[in-house]
Amino acid sequence: MASILAKTLKHDKKTVYCPRNYGMRILRTCAGDLDFSQRPFLMGILNVTPDSFSDGARYVAPEDAISRAEAMAEEGARLIDIGGESTRPGADPVTLDEELRRVVPVVEILAARLPGVAFSVDTTKAEVARRCLDAGASLVNDVSALRSDPDMAGVIKDHGVPVILMHRKGNPQTMQDNPAYDDVVNDVLSFLTDRIDFALSRGLRKEQLLADPGFGFGKTVEHNVELLRRFDSFSSLNVPLVVGASRKSFIGKILGGAERPLPPEDRLEGTLAVHLWAAARGAHILRVHDVGATARALALWKTLERH
Repeated sequence: MASILAKTLKHDKKTVYCPRNYGMRILRTCAGDLDFSQRPFLMGILNVTPDSFSDGARYVAPEDAISRAEAMAEEGARLIDIGGESTRPGADPVTLDEELRRVVPVVEILAARLPGVAFSVDTTKAEVARRCLDAGASLVNDVSALRSDPDMAGVIKDHGVPVILMHRKGNPQTMQDNPAYDDVVNDVLSFLTDRIDFALSRGLRKEQLLADPGFGFGKTVEHNVELLRRFDSFSSLNVPLVVGASRKSFIGKILGGAERPLPPEDRLEGTLAVHLWAAARGAHILRVHDVGATARALALWKTLERH
């Protein structure tokens, strides 16, 4: 199945890829430095939600979330992204109090138990970010790229932590309603450039910023494929690049067909193909559900790259 996806992502022979030239910088977190000359790093996904598209309700109980985080760290996750509000298409928003109830206790326990792991809080709410950072989180993953909450940039600045700025068209209720672009790569690049400039205008430093093209967030299958084919274009942002394509629906549609897409649990091979493709073209962080399988695939890829 992965070969089908690889054929879909046939690359432009005019493009020359030089992955060893990407990412020679350090990202500093309170859990230690990430030396991107050793990229890519794995960010494990920990959804403490009842309604996430792939693992909803599996880690709602704190003890299950903690056990899952420990397993991902053992498998090779250098970062773990904790989310208390689903961002899948059609997801309903949750209240501030409910999101705080879901994530803060988990962050507090894990930051103490796994001091060598950088915990990210996946939120668009400034108060959730502030409380999680105070509890020991190391960075913020804001899928709205600092647009949802006017106080978010100030929280990031005050704590001096990194933030992931992601492209998203619309919101979870509207983002898959016939998304359209003039040129998806150029449009996403322009958006991320604007959000980087906005962050800098609010007093954040360039070394705090990471960018995510937002696979699956307001994109068709064709849009996602084009973003991957031209992924090296995003190196022009000059910030670390995050790729989160794990088990996304476009993989299921490519491998199973639009009428009978593969379910999330059968998208591992396609996910590995996408993430290895992105790693070879400059991705610094891969946000994944299947940490162990991805770590093994990357280990083999790195061995082949050295020879």
